[in-house]
Amino acid sequence: MTPMKPGKWLIFPLLFAGVAIPAAAQTTKSVVVEEIVARVNNEIITREDLEKARGSLEGEVHDACANCTPEQFKIQLENKEKDLLRDLIDQSLLTQRAKDDGINVDTDVIKRLDAIRQQNKLPDMDALEREVTKSGVDFEDFKGQIRDQLLTQELIRKEVGSKIITSHEDVVKYYNDHKSEFVRPETVYLREIFVSTEGKPAADIPALKKKAQNLRDRVLNNGDDFGEMAKRYSDSPTAQQEGDLGAFQRSQLDPKISEKVFALNHGEMTEVMETKTGFEILQVRERYEAGEQPLEKVEPEISNKLYEQKMEPGLRAYLTTLREDSYVQIKPGYTDTAAVKAEPIEEVAAAPDKDDPKNKPGKKWGIFPKKNPGT
Repeated sequence: MTPMKPGKWLIFPLLFAGVAIPAAAQTTKSVVVEEIVARVNNEIITREDLEKARGSLEGEVHDACANCTPEQFKIQLENKEKDLLRDLIDQSLLTQRAKDDGINVDTDVIKRLDAIRQQNKLPDMDALEREVTKSGVDFEDFKGQIRDQLLTQELIRKEVGSKIITSHEDVVKYYNDHKSEFVRPETVYLREIFVSTEGKPAADIPALKKKAQNLRDRVLNNGDDFGEMAKRYSDSPTAQQEGDLGAFQRSQLDPKISEKVFALNHGEMTEVMETKTGFEILQVRERYEAGEQPLEKVEPEISNKLYEQKMEPGLRAYLTTLREDSYVQIKPGYTDTAAVKAEPIEEVAAAPDKDDPKNKPGKKWGIFPKKNPGT
């Protein structure tokens, strides 16, 4: 079985918008302070949640479709918007089940926060909290997002990923059926660790070079993971992707760099190289000779591809099971594209605030589940 990559299947927006607390009544009538569009067991999804998710989605589509025409951008956005409420419901279901199963990620949350702190070159967690708050995000919500992300990843790994089996026979069959996919030019896949000297005084340069050398030595001599070192210590924006630079052919690289990296094999690194703005270490994640690649060279790639092909339907089947075991209601006018049979949310007129025990506090929202006949 191919292991699931961390974060690979986090396919849902992580939005945490609470329902506003009603202000003191100015009149004798109640007001709806936030529209509830879905109830997922004991949790709710509001219109504000949807709007925030839509804003995030626009940014994602824009990044993925940078060269698209306005019409192409509109089509892609509309296609993804159809599943917006579904994805928020799925995220809620997964998080709730992970908590019900007693999955604990507190230690991982601390590690993730510390990694973020280091990536942003902040001295301590208090500084990270100040930066997050300065950006307009509540720090507890920020931690909650990370916690729910990790809970979701662990639940999917446990309940879906661990049950996906990719046999060697499956790999061989795929290879024989798709050999044209593996005819390639000479190519290297690279990762980097970069220590910046930009804006630093000349007196600091030797220490920065030593830092780069120490990082290389940790990978070479101690067996530390290159990607983890890049994520923690690299000054390049690629740190967030564990230093991943992607694939290159000889002609796409500076001749001096090309000569070095194409002489390396899988997992090998260059020496520390000085550039105009810092010190660079490159690692060859994989290197392909020109022509049809042998099976042993591409077997991990095929295993990952087959794993991913099975993951999406497996995850959707698991989510269907969660929905069948849960209480999900949708307000009329909103669409859940993965809905199983559920009662819609019925909006009713808000009642006056009176000291009447029959007036339950919930009525202030002005939105209630429709009752079944006879209840």
